[in-house]
Amino acid sequence: MPKLFNQTYTPAELRRLTGTLDQLAGIRLVEYADGKARGLRAADVYTGSGFRFTVWLDRSMDIGPAEFAGKPLAWLHPALGTPAQYEPAGAGWLRTFGGGLMTTGGMTHIGAPDQEGGEAFGVHGRGSHLPAQAVAAHCGWNGDTYELVLEGQVRQSVLFGENLLLIRRITTKLGASSLRIDDRLINEGYQPVNPMLLYHCNFGFPVVSRDTELVVDDLDVRPRDPAAAAGLGQQNTFQPPDPDYAEQVFFHQVRPEADGFATASLINRAIDFGAYVRYRTAELPILVQWKMMGAGAYIVGLEPATNPLAPRQALRQAGLLKTLAPGEEMSFAVEIGALAGNGVPAESGRNVG
Repeated sequence: MPKLFNQTYTPAELRRLTGTLDQLAGIRLVEYADGKARGLRAADVYTGSGFRFTVWLDRSMDIGPAEFAGKPLAWLHPALGTPAQYEPAGAGWLRTFGGGLMTTGGMTHIGAPDQEGGEAFGVHGRGSHLPAQAVAAHCGWNGDTYELVLEGQVRQSVLFGENLLLIRRITTKLGASSLRIDDRLINEGYQPVNPMLLYHCNFGFPVVSRDTELVVDDLDVRPRDPAAAAGLGQQNTFQPPDPDYAEQVFFHQVRPEADGFATASLINRAIDFGAYVRYRTAELPILVQWKMMGAGAYIVGLEPATNPLAPRQALRQAGLLKTLAPGEEMSFAVEIGALAGNGVPAESGRNVG
């Protein structure tokens, strides 16, 4: 049964207390009306606990702004644009990257610009700039749980190339302080494809500050390059913003729990606030940590991924590229939530710190 305002309620009690459950929790379909993002379809989701987030329907159903109890969770940037403004070459992705709680990287490339077999790949692929179709929103009781569900389909296809269908389902519930993303990636083409996915979770102030610690049970952690190697050993702590900071990227292999999920948490000890990411390691074995302590670009990315960020040829030679045969599919699961009280998920009491 839902827990709201420190009390548990039955469905019948809540029906008597409200004219509609939209008073407490719901999904509102909206459209941006100004600036670069004008015309962008979105869905605002609120759960009654103080947890709110926006789903950018025309951006692969990525998660945009998010907050808990009035405190922001996500880092945001004013570059947010519509799919029509996407610049696929090189680092053009950055001109429409608006940050947000979760940006999709993929579906056939993640990481820096690259080239293979005569095909050029831009930063983090095309996935986050593809509009969803067949979008459906549902709010209703399932037993004693009031569920909030968004579903849609995102397709990446090209003549004589890949035809990939991503079926995305985003769920939360009345009283929750977290959301879950369940994805199915299906090869609907007739040739094998090397799929890549990355869940680019972007946390900003006040989740990120010099009082914040990354809590993660590492089996292994490796730096991407010499810049990151210089910061190895300090990757779990953070500094004040520095306009001259050079980004550091680390690849974590996190110990999974009994259910096959691994957890990484950012906890701001000074204000007893933070956020966590849980993900199923069978399909997402690598957690990419993006430590960017720049002024105005003050971000920690926690990014479950199918593979490390490296040149495609190096990944292929190391046997780290997955293959999706025609008609075959993969599934992925990621949970993102708020922390309150020294690392405890706000609605569950489960200690992940």
